[in-house]
Amino acid sequence: MPSINDAPPAFSDEWALERRPPKNPVDPFRPYAFIIEKEHIAPGRIDDVATVFITNRECPFRCLMCDLWKNTTDHPVPAGAVPTQIRWALDRLPPARHIKLYNSGNFFDPHAIPPDDYPAIADLVAGFETVVVESHPRMIGRRCWDFSDLLNGRLQVAIGLETAQPDVLARLNKRMSLVDFESAVASLNRRGINVRAFILVRPPFMTDDEGLEWAVRSMQFAFDAGVECCVLIPTRGGNGAMESLAATGQFAPPSLNTLESALDRGLQLHRGRVFADLWDIEKLTACHRCAPARIDRLRRTNLLQRPQPAIPCPTCFPTCPSPRSNY
Repeated sequence: MPSINDAPPAFSDEWALERRPPKNPVDPFRPYAFIIEKEHIAPGRIDDVATVFITNRECPFRCLMCDLWKNTTDHPVPAGAVPTQIRWALDRLPPARHIKLYNSGNFFDPHAIPPDDYPAIADLVAGFETVVVESHPRMIGRRCWDFSDLLNGRLQVAIGLETAQPDVLARLNKRMSLVDFESAVASLNRRGINVRAFILVRPPFMTDDEGLEWAVRSMQFAFDAGVECCVLIPTRGGNGAMESLAATGQFAPPSLNTLESALDRGLQLHRGRVFADLWDIEKLTACHRCAPARIDRLRRTNLLQRPQPAIPCPTCFPTCPSPRSNY
């Protein structure tokens, strides 16, 4: 596996688009998914959080590792469609105190979420303490402030930092710099809006050890910039581009051990909340004997916000040693 210094220049939109499989069929008047999960909100407090995955137009940024475009439309959805989706999901979800409105890209892209729908959306989420949306840092501005002003609860914006390794970040075709991230976080914080950062665990062009090192360094960078929370996302395949990189030895997903270690070390920074994203986590498992217990350990660590005892496994050791939390 080549390391960071062996990586090629940035990839283009065209390169990523050529390698895509087909999109999934979606309905512009229905969210493509909705769930309820528990999340550690504050010490001693674990609340239910509703997440609505909104169907809307594809993000204009073709990030190399992204697979969220699979559940998007090619054109803007009709006015009123997004509030209809949110209402439909909330009618089917149990009560919760917080809500995430994730739209596979940028909430403040007017071609994805029509600004004229902001008042209706704000009315639908008026009973929630926190409303979390996602955005590229370059789309933070007036539309964000306008939406925040409409809310009863507090807005939080999730921004994909991905990695603080500048050369790798540039190669991801994300069209942002570390300065862009810092500037967006500072603007949001000045208006009392919290930020959570999405951080990739072992993005392309990194070895597993580099992936762990830069996950921790990226969390440090994000907390220094002023984020309240970091979410560690294991880099996964499935979008075509990642399979092409894997075929040439430029990408492999992180090991489960690396994700465990990154979560433990992030919490040991004592800078803010840190979560491991467990979507499709089973794909990282190499040992069926210890995998269920180790995944459960990650869930407990997420909820309790402190590292849990390591899960020993004589079958897979040293392939899957206990997390390297004491580096």
